[in-house]
Amino acid sequence: MHSISFNQVTPRVFAEVTDLHSEVWKSQVTFERGKKYLVAADSGCGKSTFCSYLQGYRNDYTGQILFDKTDIKSYAIRQWVEVRQRHIAMLFQEMRLFAELTAYENVMIKNRLTSSASAVEVKDWFSRLGLSDKLDVKAGQLSQGQQQRVALLRSLVQPFDFLVADEPISHLDDTNSYEMAHIIREIIDKNGAGLIVTSIGRDLPFDYDKTLKL
Repeated sequence: MHSISFNQVTPRVFAEVTDLHSEVWKSQVTFERGKKYLVAADSGCGKSTFCSYLQGYRNDYTGQILFDKTDIKSYAIRQWVEVRQRHIAMLFQEMRLFAELTAYENVMIKNRLTSSASAVEVKDWFSRLGLSDKLDVKAGQLSQGQQQRVALLRSLVQPFDFLVADEPISHLDDTNSYEMAHIIREIIDKNGAGLIVTSIGRDLPFDYDKTLKL
């Protein structure tokens, strides 16, 4: 996948809004593989909706969303499975970890399906994010900041053309935010992938190619 295009996309909830000052909704915008984008939003502007559209969980909009040149409303279930497994990695704001599994198991259960990283690499990432002593701790017993770091690592253990990160540092301090940025940069550079970060406040520290107001 080389590009994601929004062509006059309007979520149904905004259909009657006439003063929608957005550079994404009711606009023409293309996200290109290999570039970094920040989508800045106020609360209630459709940030989570934007992310859900990219994973095929919702289609309550008018206009077109194109992956390369294909309208995603034409996708069958098997095509969405392919998108989620190989083309668009998602770091959800709500993290979606398995509370009964350990931090390490949450990452490796996905990695076993994709074989994207070695156990040594994964443990090194845990160490860099200050989680070496949390490998065998159940995710449900971790703090929100620790869960957010584990969720990031899980999102990275798959092939992808784009990484979409929904408020990825909302629970992190500056030190972990910068280390997370370093790890993300290494992986997206390795994959030649694009990065789309959504934020309503603190931003993941990157030199973005483009900032868009949602």
